[in-house]
Amino acid sequence: MNSVTDGNIAKDDDSVIDDQLGNRLIAGAARGVLEYVARSIVEDPDSVVVEINEETSPIVLKLHVAASDIGRVIGKRGRVAYAIRTLVRAAGAQEGLEVSVDIVD
Repeated sequence: MNSVTDGNIAKDDDSVIDDQLGNRLIAGAARGVLEYVARSIVEDPDSVVVEINEETSPIVLKLHVAASDIGRVIGKRGRVAYAIRTLVRAAGAQEGLEVSVDIVD
């Protein structure tokens, strides 16, 4: 028998599960920022794929884009890539995580 009290779910064994922490994605905000920015920059947004490796520290987000869009994501002298990494790192910091981005061809 479950009961709901103050946003928590109490189970039969008297343990309390906080529903705020239930099904959260690791680095969800950072991944969302990376996908949004990458899809906004490239010509083929359907080719953008973000893989997450949460077994390492920092958490590594691997960005895959079409071969024709690599230059757009990296930018002149890597300035766009640097800006993307900065945004994603800040989004991860909001969640209390250390996140890095690898751009994979």
